[in-house]
Amino acid sequence: MKKMMIRGTGRYLPERVVTNDDLSQWMDTSDEWIRQRTGIEERRWIPEEGNVGAADLGLEATKIALDRAGWTPEDLDLIIFATLSPDINFPGSGCLLQSKLGLKSTPALDIRQQCTGFLYGMEIADAYIKSGYANRILFVGSEVHSTGLDISTRGRDVTVIFGDGAGAVCLEGVETDENVGILATSLHAQGDYADALMLEAPASRLSPRLTKEMFDDARIYPTMDGRNVFKLAVKRLPEVSQVVLDKAGLTIEDIDMVIPHQANLRINQFFQKSMNLPDEKIFNNIQKYGNTTAGSIPIALDEVIEQKLIPEKKATVLFAGLGAGVTWGAIIYRFG
Repeated sequence: MKKMMIRGTGRYLPERVVTNDDLSQWMDTSDEWIRQRTGIEERRWIPEEGNVGAADLGLEATKIALDRAGWTPEDLDLIIFATLSPDINFPGSGCLLQSKLGLKSTPALDIRQQCTGFLYGMEIADAYIKSGYANRILFVGSEVHSTGLDISTRGRDVTVIFGDGAGAVCLEGVETDENVGILATSLHAQGDYADALMLEAPASRLSPRLTKEMFDDARIYPTMDGRNVFKLAVKRLPEVSQVVLDKAGLTIEDIDMVIPHQANLRINQFFQKSMNLPDEKIFNNIQKYGNTTAGSIPIALDEVIEQKLIPEKKATVLFAGLGAGVTWGAIIYRFG
């Protein structure tokens, strides 16, 4: 039976470090206020002069992942690119990355699943591989949030959370009867909560799509009902994690590492307590990167592997996340 295996991972974070104290120069906030509510200490943003997009960050992460997999760009059958902050409105960042890799006809698929981009992307890649359509797939989750944030007191509740960064994963289909690869998945969406975390303008449903008034009333910046998102996350994440454990016939004790989406350290701490996880079995890096949305889980996975926090053979990992949409889900993956 064909199984999808991770062959290489990579991450890229811009060099510019923005601390909580830096933010306090631009808005009414403080290091203590941000840490208490989010656990974030600093984040990475692209250079102030700009001219760096999601595909650029994705390219740097991809180079590392390809090198670790021992692949060249020409080995790729498909690129899956997850982002909510594309370089331009269209075409998609996947096509831009494909060009940057020097490829001429390799298909590229952009997905807009925000914080659950990695979860949806892995499931899509697994289906493509099992169908025989593709055998070597590159998944990239990449975000440039910093250029689209309201860096003022008005926008601080959202602005303090987000960072820029990219993670890449090389995925390959292999014939094996071993119980490896994706063991169970559970993906969900509930559009009733779409306005809990959204960016309203510009939008095709508005005519005209962009007006001066939209700048004045901040509709061009992301908004979040933080209390509602928090309540949804601490309820949905334990639920969906238990679903995939049951599907896989496993208990939480069988999991070597839980890698949740890095939205808010307080959410992950509630999740950890609900699942009765010891500190060494859950990974958090939001303290230094903030929320990198689609880049969050693949960046964390790369660090977990690099730091040798899981066994080299047969490590079993649970990924979980909830984000805008709202969408949420979980995956259990076992390394070969």
